[in-house]
Amino acid sequence: MQDFDDLPCLQPVTGAGACLLQVQVVPNAGRTGVAGLHDGALRVRLRALAIEGRANAELERWLVQALDLARRDVSLVAGTLARRKRVRLECQPQRVAAWLREQLAPDDTGG
Repeated sequence: MQDFDDLPCLQPVTGAGACLLQVQVVPNAGRTGVAGLHDGALRVRLRALAIEGRANAELERWLVQALDLARRDVSLVAGTLARRKRVRLECQPQRVAAWLREQLAPDDTGG
């Protein structure tokens, strides 16, 4: 079994080839993207407003694009009306872990 201790936001689903991702969203941001980890969740800034499901739709669209998944492979399973959400990703946890580590790596541009 793969070790994800460095990624508290990622939880493999046993025997399913899927995983759960804990996300803390920050709606109405200047751009959509990863903003680090916060209290065991991946903090994601979203351009969309938190009204009429726009932020949820933006989160799902962004994850589909970022992880190169089919739309059906990303589903919000908890937190529809909250900033803290749980998303099920129908792909191998190792793939998501590699993407997360890349997103969370320190920026070496020196800017």
